[in-house]
Amino acid sequence: MTVYRQGGLTIREILVLILIISGLVAALYPIIESRLDDYRVATARAHITELAAALERYKLDNHFYPTTEQGLRALIAMPTSGRTPRNWNSTGYLPTDAVPLDPWGAPYRYESREEGRYFTLQTYGADGKPGGEGIAEDLIVSH
Repeated sequence: MTVYRQGGLTIREILVLILIISGLVAALYPIIESRLDDYRVATARAHITELAAALERYKLDNHFYPTTEQGLRALIAMPTSGRTPRNWNSTGYLPTDAVPLDPWGAPYRYESREEGRYFTLQTYGADGKPGGEGIAEDLIVSH
């Protein structure tokens, strides 16, 4: 009598495969996580550069930066309170209709100084607190 075996995996083979895949994931996780951290820092730098350029375009059109109260929202919607811009660009100053959050989910911090002559734009990094090193380092642009 001939016994035919169907082409499938046994429970033991499936468990061995799961064990091997789990080991690979555990070994690669730190590498993937550090790459994600690098990506988040690079994204924050790109956002700050883009926001600073948009603030410069705003100032070129209006001769001052938005007030602290108007904030970065003035880059996507014309301010209706405080110092009102006369030449606000009707399409806004950002390519999207929302001000981006930093890669850690917090809003970028914006402060206008000396009646709109200067500004500071920053993110506190991964820890959300002033100071820090590595991915927790603050990224700051002042003009």
